[in-house]
Amino acid sequence: MAEIQKFLKANDAYASTFHKGHLAMPPARHVAVLVCMDARIDPARALGLEEGDAHVIRNAGGRAADALRSLVISEQLLGTTEIVVIHHTDCGMLTFSNEDLHKKVKQELHADVDNIDFLPFKDLEQSVRDDVTFLKESPLIPQSIAISGFIYDVKSGKLQPVS
Repeated sequence: MAEIQKFLKANDAYASTFHKGHLAMPPARHVAVLVCMDARIDPARALGLEEGDAHVIRNAGGRAADALRSLVISEQLLGTTEIVVIHHTDCGMLTFSNEDLHKKVKQELHADVDNIDFLPFKDLEQSVRDDVTFLKESPLIPQSIAISGFIYDVKSGKLQPVS
């Protein structure tokens, strides 16, 4: 069975008992969580979130520059007052450079992507610090927004604050 067929079957079961259609559009806990798209991370379970609690923004590496548009919308239009940045151990973003991926895409897809920064990093803690600083210094994120950074351990499920 194709994955989409499995998704549709699971959705039918989910929708048959769904009872949260009344939730408001703004997140109840006024927080946006920026986290990597890694399939080993379930942000809702790891952070104790329910539907309607938070905006969860996912991208490769949980990178702030890639999520800025969504974070601005979250704060300006939907009332979030806090941003949590979460990167994680054993991240694929630690395994390549822009040059590596530019070369691969040119070879495999015959496309020129030299102008794309895929936002890889070599130091996990520093990447969190860099993203928190990027957001704190952005003119698009008000100074009143609380911003914190963490590393999620994919082996233990624990969050470690990054200062």
